[in-house]
Amino acid sequence: MRFLADIPDSDVEWLDALAAGQGVSRAELVRRAVAAYRADVSGDAIDNAFGIWKDRDDIGDGLKYQRRLRGKRE
Repeated sequence: MRFLADIPDSDVEWLDALAAGQGVSRAELVRRAVAAYRADVSGDAIDNAFGIWKDRDDIGDGLKYQRRLRGKRE
């Protein structure tokens, strides 16, 4: 579906530069931005990130890892 949106010229210029750098269209960047925003506000981003470190073997026990990190801070 197509739609019209009024955005500042500076944002359009930024989108065009970003699109050129990534080799995609301005419309594709807007689609990606909407999808990312939608996932963020709906909570899907949290669900999608759950378990993202499960296959990492450099961390070991998660609780020990957290305590080790926090110990450096405190």
